[in-house]
Amino acid sequence: MKLKIQSVFSKSFEKYGKVLTGYDTKELLAKLEDSTPMPADSTVYEPGDNGLESLPVAKEFSTNAYGGMPIQIGYCNGFNTMLNCFEYHRGSELNIPSRDIILLLASVDEIKKGKISSRKTKAFRVPAGTVVQIYETTLHYAPCCNIDGGKVSDGFRVVIVLPKDTNTAKPEISPKNLEDKLLWAKNKWLIAHDGTNEAKSGAWVGLTGENIDISKISE
Repeated sequence: MKLKIQSVFSKSFEKYGKVLTGYDTKELLAKLEDSTPMPADSTVYEPGDNGLESLPVAKEFSTNAYGGMPIQIGYCNGFNTMLNCFEYHRGSELNIPSRDIILLLASVDEIKKGKISSRKTKAFRVPAGTVVQIYETTLHYAPCCNIDGGKVSDGFRVVIVLPKDTNTAKPEISPKNLEDKLLWAKNKWLIAHDGTNEAKSGAWVGLTGENIDISKISE
C-alpha cells in the first residue's frame, strides 16, 4: 500500500490535531526512558504512572492543556509497525515520544455504520520531544516505530496523557445504539481489524481493507 508519511508540522495534520508548545518535557522524557519498560517485540500500555504523574509538568498539562480537568499520565512503549485497530475518546490525547514515531490516523466522521476502510488512514511522523495533541475526533491507536529510508527503528517510548480514568475497566452498559457496541473500556471506543488479538478477544470488527504495516509501505 502506498502511504505518504507526512509531518505533524504540516498543514495536512491540522484536521487531526496540533503541536503544543511551551512545555519543558526534558525531565518527563528522562524518567520515561529510565523507569519504564520497552518490550522488543510487542507493546506495553499503562494508563497512569505515579513517577510521571509526580513531575511538575503533569500539573501544567492539567491546568493548561486540559483547562483544569483531572488527567492521567501513562505510557505506551515497545515495538509496533501495524495499524490493527482504531480507537477514539471523549477528550483529546497528548502523545510525547522520547524517540521519533509514526502515528496512523483517520477521522471519526469517516466511520459509516460501524465500519471504516484502512484506505482512509494518514501517516504522520512525530519528532522526539514533540508534544502532540490528538483531537477527540481523530481515530488513532498504538504508535508505530519510525521508518526512515525503509529502515524501521528498534522501538519507542511515548508518554500518553488522557482525561482521568480513560482506558480503565469498561462500564457495564445496556447498548442503546451501534456506537455502544464499540465501547471497549472506559472512555474508549474501538474498531478492530479482523484477525487481530483485539478482534479475537471480542472487539467490534469494522476496520476493513489491508491491515497496514508501515514496514511494507511504499512512501
